[in-house]
Amino acid sequence: MEEQYRFVNWPYIQVLYTSFMMKIFVPVLLITVVFSNCTVLLTDSKKMKVEKELNDLVAADQIAANIPNGKYKAYTKQQWNAFKDSVFTADKKAVARLFNKYGFLGFDKVGKEGSNHFWLIVQHCDQYPDFQKRVLKAMDREVKKGNADPSNYAYLYDRVQVNAGEKQMFGTQLTYEVETTGRAIPKIGLIDSSNVDRLRKEYHLEPLKDYLNAMTTMHYEMNKEHYQKLGIKEPDLY
Repeated sequence: MEEQYRFVNWPYIQVLYTSFMMKIFVPVLLITVVFSNCTVLLTDSKKMKVEKELNDLVAADQIAANIPNGKYKAYTKQQWNAFKDSVFTADKKAVARLFNKYGFLGFDKVGKEGSNHFWLIVQHCDQYPDFQKRVLKAMDREVKKGNADPSNYAYLYDRVQVNAGEKQMFGTQLTYEVETTGRAIPKIGLIDSSNVDRLRKEYHLEPLKDYLNAMTTMHYEMNKEHYQKLGIKEPDLY
């Protein structure tokens, strides 16, 4: 028995299929876009609450980010490190919650001081480089809109680079020649040393030489006894 074949109008079928898929895909796409860009608006009362929380976080952060003082001088090295880790971990959880809920906390949401506090906590989230990268990407958009501090962006950009083992753009993250001159030097090096001052100016930073000399002086004063034993009587400036 001979088989019978029916001609199928494939272009027509493709049109029907495309039309059907668009009816499904477009609404789903719109919903995805809306929700992916949806952040909770800050009322005045919420703004004050967030600003206070950020202020409290920074107060704890500054204790952990500096050398032990006050009651913390009695801590062993192990106790101090455990304390620092607990502070930075708690801070990261708090700012991640705020970031996920409100997006990048720029000037428009928490004012300049609050935005600076938010950035500072993120800056110290070195154990969470992926989170730092997420905030950096969002911060880039806000800087371009004039809604975030360009110099803070430069510091976070370099921080992310250094944490990834990469050279810096602005030279903000430093190490010191502690066994010799005590000079401050950019960790890992610079991407483009010939244009670094132009970039720094664009992001509201002083010339690199001035920055390095200021940090060298500060480091020397904090460790004067050590360097005087090495025969260095004053900061070795550039």
